[in-house]
Amino acid sequence: LRAQDARLGAQGAHLLDRMSPAERSRAERVESVLPALRAAAADADAQAAFPAGHTRLLREAGLLGLVVPEEHGGLGGGLRDLAAATYAMGTACPSTALAFFFHNTSASRGLLPLEAIRAGLFTTEETPVVTAFAERVLTAMASGSWLANFASESAKSSAANISIATTASRTDGGWLLSGEKSFGCATGVADLYLVTARLEKTDTAEGLAMFLVPRDAAGVASRPPWNGLGMRGSANHGIRLDQVFVADPDALVVPGAFTRMLQVSRGSFVGNQLAIAAVYTGAAQAAYDYTLDLLTRKTFADTGRPIASSPMHQVLIGDMTQNLETAYQWLRRQLELETSEPPIRPKPEVFSQWRLGKGAVTEACFAVALGALKASGTSEARLDGIIGRTLRDLAMGLVMTFPAERGRLEAAKIATEAQENALFATLGEGR
Repeated sequence: LRAQDARLGAQGAHLLDRMSPAERSRAERVESVLPALRAAAADADAQAAFPAGHTRLLREAGLLGLVVPEEHGGLGGGLRDLAAATYAMGTACPSTALAFFFHNTSASRGLLPLEAIRAGLFTTEETPVVTAFAERVLTAMASGSWLANFASESAKSSAANISIATTASRTDGGWLLSGEKSFGCATGVADLYLVTARLEKTDTAEGLAMFLVPRDAAGVASRPPWNGLGMRGSANHGIRLDQVFVADPDALVVPGAFTRMLQVSRGSFVGNQLAIAAVYTGAAQAAYDYTLDLLTRKTFADTGRPIASSPMHQVLIGDMTQNLETAYQWLRRQLELETSEPPIRPKPEVFSQWRLGKGAVTEACFAVALGALKASGTSEARLDGIIGRTLRDLAMGLVMTFPAERGRLEAAKIATEAQENALFATLGEGR
C-alpha cells in the first residue's frame, strides 16, 4: 500500500503505512508545493534567509492549518499528516520543513488545553478562559496566520532541556513581557509569535504562561542573524522582548495550565516532536537518492562500469542503506506509539522511547549524509552542493532539542529510577 501511495505522487507515503483517503488528499497538497521548495533550497542556504514566497505558498495551499481540526477551520490532519508533511518537505528544503514544523507545534497550545478540559483538568471557572485562548490559536492558524513558537532560551538549566527566564508582569488590561528567546524558526517571517514565559514571582513550571505577540508589536526585536552551520534558511535567530504589552485575550495565565495540558499528551512532550525527526529523515532520503543516482550514472573511464559497482562504493552504499532504514524503523515505531488507538504502551514508555528514538534517528541520518560525502568524492564536497548542504543540515539535528547522549541518559534514568526529567524549568532572578 505504501508503494501504491508513492506511485500516486505522495512523498509522505514513503514514511506512512496505509494512508487513508483523507491523509492522501492532504499529502497531495504538500506534494503540490515541493517543486517550489526544491527550487529555492540552494538560495535559502546560500543567503541564510527564509524564502520570501514560501509563506504565501504554504498559506494558499491551506497547509498552515494542516493539523487544525475542521471545526476550527483547518484541514483536520493529525500527527501522521504532520510527520508525512515534514518528511516530504525535508526531501525538498529542510530549512522550510523545519520552520513549518515549528509553526505546527503551535497547534498543541490549542489542542492540548481543549483535551485537558475534556479530561476534567480545569475547573468550571477556568474553562472559558482556557477555551478562548486555545481557539484563538487554532483559528489564527486555520485562517492562514504563520505562528512562530518561541520557548528555547540561551539560559540553560542542568535539570531540564528548555529553561524559561522570560518574565510576564501584570499591567492594566494585560501583561508586559521581557526576555530573550534564542531559537525559534520564522523570526521576522511569522505573523504571530507564540511566547512561553514565567509569571513574575514564580519559579516552578506551575507559573509558565503563554502569550500571542504580533511580529511588529512595540518592544519586539529580532536578535542578530547568526551564521548557522545548517538549516540556514529557517530564520532561527530568535527575538528580544522589552516590556512588550500583551492584552488579556491573547494570554493564557491560568496557574498550572501549561503543566495540566502536558498531562494529556501522548509521549514526545506535546505529542508532535517526532515530526522534527521526520524532517531529518526526508533530508537523508534525498541525499541517498541523489548519491545513488550519481554513482550509477557515472562510470569508470577504463572499464565503463558504474562507479557504484566498486567494492568500496558497495560497502558505503550498504552502510547508507542500513542507516536510512534504521531511521525509518525508529520513526515509524514512535509514530505508531503516539497515534495508535487505543494506546498500545503507557505514556512513560512512549516518552522513554522518544528519548532514545530522537538520537537514533538523527545520528543515523547524519551517517547517511557522511556516507554520501565519502562515496561521491571531491567533486561533490562543495558548500553549495546537495550533499554538502545536507551534511550541514543534518549536523544540526545532532544538537537540536537535545543531543543523543542526553536522550540516552534520560532514558536510562527512567529505566533505573522510574523518574522522568522535567522538560521545562523556570529560572528565577539571582540564579
